[in-house]
Amino acid sequence: MKQGLINTLKVGLPLAVGVWLIFYFYDQLGEDQRAQLFTAFRSANMWWMALATLVGWSAHVSRAWRWRYILEPLGYKPGFWDCYHAVMAGYFMNLFLPRAGEASRALSLYRTEKVPFEQGFGTILAERAVDLIFLAGIAGITVLLQLEKLDLFKARIAAFRAGQGPADETASPVWPWVLAAVALIAVVGVVLVLSKPLLRARFMDLLRGFGQGLQAVLRTKNRAGFIFHSLFIWAAYVGMFWLGFFALPTMSTVPFAGVLAGFVAGAIGIVLVQGGVGVYPAFVALIVSVYLPLQGESLIHPDALAMGWLLWTAQTLMLIVLGGLSLLLLALKRRSAT
Repeated sequence: MKQGLINTLKVGLPLAVGVWLIFYFYDQLGEDQRAQLFTAFRSANMWWMALATLVGWSAHVSRAWRWRYILEPLGYKPGFWDCYHAVMAGYFMNLFLPRAGEASRALSLYRTEKVPFEQGFGTILAERAVDLIFLAGIAGITVLLQLEKLDLFKARIAAFRAGQGPADETASPVWPWVLAAVALIAVVGVVLVLSKPLLRARFMDLLRGFGQGLQAVLRTKNRAGFIFHSLFIWAAYVGMFWLGFFALPTMSTVPFAGVLAGFVAGAIGIVLVQGGVGVYPAFVALIVSVYLPLQGESLIHPDALAMGWLLWTAQTLMLIVLGGLSLLLLALKRRSAT
């Protein structure tokens, strides 16, 4: 009976978390944000959003395939579907708990393919390093394409910040406290690692796993395939974002330079706030509005904001639905194996 309860929880918990996430993100929106969201859905061409979502999903499929190339030099040949479900479940967990997706992904592959957690986690960190290089490259290209608009961007951002209301001059700046908290956490972490032999051994295993992951990237036998999938992943990310512009007629006139600028702004928004809720649409709209005629005194074009909400919703729902499905299928697989 105990085992039956555990198996039921393995199946039911992913479904419950998925439903909770949908209501959680919706609850985070203010009344104006909800109104903007519904207006966007009523006026948008959903066929373009469906195509954009499909392209975005293809990037995750490609990421799962690329992961297999990194694991091969370490002596493992996991199945594609196990890698895919681990990737999607990881994205799902990142929505639920910030930065929990990487650990969840490595743990999933350990349970299905017996790839040691430290090595699996190391390859994921190595992947992140490669992705950071690609994102930096896209940001660099974006800046080069926007050189004549940099001053305008700065002016718009400054005006937007001023529009949020006057700063409280009596309040202490927050960043010193943030830096102090980060420093304190780092010191506590170092002390624990140095004073606890088991924790130190675990940390060294993770560090070695990361080193092995970086070496695996360089030693992969299928370098052409690895490079192809890396290029495809980021092309699909940008492609999904670009296709979303065609969902609203006024946005289809934005040049590709503006698309890239909005893409980078959205990426920053997702990094700053868990799931990018609220921030992603605002950042995208603020930057993309530079390429659109202003509506009155507003710095943000309403259609740019609507498109930001559409793209955010499409990405978030895709990760919740497909990520939750992958988590469910992994739980069912473990249940059938017991």
